[in-house]
Amino acid sequence: MPEGDTVWQTAKRLHHALAGRSLTRFDLRVPRFATADLTGRTVLDVTPRGKHLLTRIEGGLTLHSHLRMDGAWRVFETGRRWHGGPAHQIRAVLGNVSHTAVGYRLPVLALLRTEDEAGVVGHLGPDLLGPDWDTGTALANLLSDPGRALGEALLDQRNLAGIGNVYKSELAFLARVTPWLPVGGLPEGVPERLVVTAHRLLDANKSTFDRRTTPGGTAAARSSRLYVYGREGLPCLRCGSLIRKATQGDGGGGERVTYWCPGCQSGPTA
Repeated sequence: MPEGDTVWQTAKRLHHALAGRSLTRFDLRVPRFATADLTGRTVLDVTPRGKHLLTRIEGGLTLHSHLRMDGAWRVFETGRRWHGGPAHQIRAVLGNVSHTAVGYRLPVLALLRTEDEAGVVGHLGPDLLGPDWDTGTALANLLSDPGRALGEALLDQRNLAGIGNVYKSELAFLARVTPWLPVGGLPEGVPERLVVTAHRLLDANKSTFDRRTTPGGTAAARSSRLYVYGREGLPCLRCGSLIRKATQGDGGGGERVTYWCPGCQSGPTA
């Protein structure tokens, strides 16, 4: 599930493989940019911004991509066989003499001027893993609509950038409230702890490489990677109640899966 920590890891791998090297291959397999050819230009850096990836290239250009639900960038040593999906799912290929980066199932892929990056990421709130992270601003954003359900507010990237379904469910559990509780109904001190905990968890998991984990405390809790996400029908690690699952609006017209413990978490449910 690509969330802020996954995107941070992806950017790190891409930056290590591409930055400072000239492109020997540049292939965008989307109609609008299919004729673009940037071979010979140097990749300057690969920067994550929330769930967005910005690959900056010599000449004032940026390749903007977003993984959404199932997109992925794979990096291979040049000449090695690619894997990550069938060939028809490949949307981008960036190669140099030592490495090739292949983008699979990328729902968002666009080539733009670097000076226009604000047009695609300028709306985002503070990045939980970025240099612009600011606890106070993120907290103010989260509390700006007291009647909004906590789960929707956490998923809204305009409030704070980097949280997806996994962290939404886990953060609500840690706060002991359901994701449907209005933000204005959170107990005193909980909003502040939520924001601090979100930053702590993503920072702790940004280098774990597909081993995202949130539990702590008891040995039983530590043996599980997550408290509630993906654990429908299993006993809660704290109280033993069976974890439940339902869908919840994401604030943008879509529905997202949500997990919670009816024993530990108070507030309205689906």
